[in-house]
Amino acid sequence: MQITITGKHIDVGEALRAHVEDNMTAAVGKYFDRPVDANVVFSRSGHAFKCDSSVHLATGLTAQAHAESGEIYAAFDQATDRIEKQLRRYKRRLKDHHQARKDPIESLEAQSYVLRGQDDEADEPSDAAGIQPVIIAEMTTDIKSLTVGEAVMQMELAHRPFLMFKNDANGRINVVYQRDDGNVGWIDPANLPVNGNE
Repeated sequence: MQITITGKHIDVGEALRAHVEDNMTAAVGKYFDRPVDANVVFSRSGHAFKCDSSVHLATGLTAQAHAESGEIYAAFDQATDRIEKQLRRYKRRLKDHHQARKDPIESLEAQSYVLRGQDDEADEPSDAAGIQPVIIAEMTTDIKSLTVGEAVMQMELAHRPFLMFKNDANGRINVVYQRDDGNVGWIDPANLPVNGNE
């Protein structure tokens, strides 16, 4: 298992590296025997330490967890416990997914932007057609080709409020999202008119 350990403005010593490698390998190894990649990033938030962990499974899906604690080892242990719970919860579904999928998950590369929020209403133009968002960051992101079930599982594993994906069944871009009522919504723009044309 390949584990990348980094610190943002934090020196990650050898003892912490060994702790991360041993515990992450043991946690993931309980559920998956095929090699996977993991990323663990440590940072500070005031007096607390933050740990962001992600595990990229051989199935093509990703489990993510975040934790904060006053002690750096405790932050990592909490994040690892959360990832282990996710893997335990989804073990059967992940294995079924891997057996059913003969080819690796494909993905499309797409541009992703961060737009500056409009904090001051006085700065906003009065004409809605004249609103031009200010781009403050530009990056690329991958849109994976998944079944609807895989997309829901990926969204839940990554703790995201929504997930955009290319639907394996029809090749269209779809979205699954967490609804306020606790259910999952699914948007498939199959019958939407394009450019106002029916």
